[in-house]
Amino acid sequence: MSSNPSPGVTTAFLFPGQGGFDGEALRRAKERHPQIGRVFERLDTVTEELYGSSVSEVLFGERKADLRDLLDNDPWASQVAIYGAGLAAHEILTAQGVAPDVLAGHSLGEITALVAAGAFSVEDGVRIVARRVAVIERQSGVDGRMVALAASAERTRKLLELVDEPLLAVATENHDEQTVVSGPAAILDRVVAIAGQLDVGAIEIDTPFPFHTPALAPAAPEFAAYVRKLDQRPLNRPVYSPILQRYYEPGDDLAELLAEHFTRPVRFAAAVRHLRETGAEVFVEAGGRAALSKLVAKVTDGSAVRSLPTLAVTGGRLALDGTLDALREAGLA
Repeated sequence: MSSNPSPGVTTAFLFPGQGGFDGEALRRAKERHPQIGRVFERLDTVTEELYGSSVSEVLFGERKADLRDLLDNDPWASQVAIYGAGLAAHEILTAQGVAPDVLAGHSLGEITALVAAGAFSVEDGVRIVARRVAVIERQSGVDGRMVALAASAERTRKLLELVDEPLLAVATENHDEQTVVSGPAAILDRVVAIAGQLDVGAIEIDTPFPFHTPALAPAAPEFAAYVRKLDQRPLNRPVYSPILQRYYEPGDDLAELLAEHFTRPVRFAAAVRHLRETGAEVFVEAGGRAALSKLVAKVTDGSAVRSLPTLAVTGGRLALDGTLDALREAGLA
């Protein structure tokens, strides 16, 4: 199929990355949507093989696991949970008749988007996520963090020039007033201190490792070699990459491109603007929390765009319910 969608794109599914998990929302949705149980049963077959543990037991057992708990006790489960929640939301939406014109992911979410578009099996997607964690854990010098600064990408780069640390990097450009920095923990303390003196707000990102940093360059070849052994299939739906700033093409070596994610930044705001300019009017966040839907609202402020969350609890209600209602009213579900 053509990698680019036909003119008149209206609906885009967005898959979240770090921080994109809401345990309470996922548990509530699981009670009413069998797609969640079915997706996580498939994930269990791989996590039991790799970790000797069912991710479903971690997420849906007696102990209610939230993202902070997963990061502290089961870092691998935090990444699989984000991936699984995104796939589950995708399955629920498509089962209700929602047909996205394009898929896009934020960092880790790009793996979810490719799996949702058929590039890899659900099980191989777990293996990719797990190997991503494993190769990063084995790298020396990745005792780092990620911090969101309340500043534009341009201002953030100027701030980083003051520190002059080669392993510091702009990791994601979320919108004109938020840029995420990735790098060694001690160096980021200096960045946060300088930001404070400049009245620039700083918020820690919930993540087990720093991503999108030059420090991860040594891990990329091993990761690419592993992914290359997996069965890569043609996409059944267009996938736009905020990292590559283009659609994936039929001849792409996905192993090589996914390995590039280790060091290249996520230009999310630019991706949203591109999709909007090419016709996207409805952005549905397929996954946990409501971070991406809020970012889209920031990026597209003032335009006639609908930005809808799914697996998040807002005002005591599961956001998925309201989103499905809105999609039905618009004739999209």
